Amino acid sequence: MQLMCVDVVRALRCQSKRRQMTSLKEQLKNLSGNRQIERTCSAVLVPDGRVVVLEEGAMVYIMQAKGTSVTVEFNGQMLMIGDIELDALGLTFDSSLYAHLTDSRLSILDQAWLQLKTCYDPEIPVNIVDLGLIYHCQVNEETEGVSIRVVMTLTAPGCGMGPVLMEEARRKLYMIEAVKQVDVELVLDPPWSQMMMSDIAKLELGLL
Repeated sequence: MQLMCVDVVRALRCQSKRRQMTSLKEQLKNLSGNRQIERTCSAVLVPDGRVVVLEEGAMVYIMQAKGTSVTVEFNGQMLMIGDIELDALGLTFDSSLYAHLTDSRLSILDQAWLQLKTCYDPEIPVNIVDLGLIYHCQVNEETEGVSIRVVMTLTAPGCGMGPVLMEEARRKLYMIEAVKQVDVELVLDPPWSQMMMSDIAKLELGLL
């Protein structure tokens, strides 16, 4: 019997969590697993997408730090803390992640794809491009400015993180200087499958 899509996602998440124990310790050399919230901040509950408040002094456990966000565990719940709230964890945002935005050698389309690669699924240590969630990215250059249209999907229908990932993608694309309009469309057909992941993603998750 073949695994349903949601079962594949669960399997990937279990595999990634096992692999994170070593890789994250190497990546987060200056961070301890347990971290105290230094100021009250907002976070997104994973996977239902609700915004919650973490009070100053709360102790969280850092599970994943990829792209521009950090995934933490608090009272048995998984939360995503975005880039504008990183100082609540005592972290300084690494602006080098956006160095491509000032590289004149890159086209706007190249910059768009690189911006999308800074967006990560909070449960899987793979960006949404290599995960296969971006079906289409089109740049239109017109006299009134540049517009970008993105078509994306989710790893599982009904995932509450859909609007969160869409808004993050939209916000990142608006950071490209010439861009005046961004449209992000969510589709569920064709449904996402493991076959849509890049080889980089499969290597990261131990599938190759």
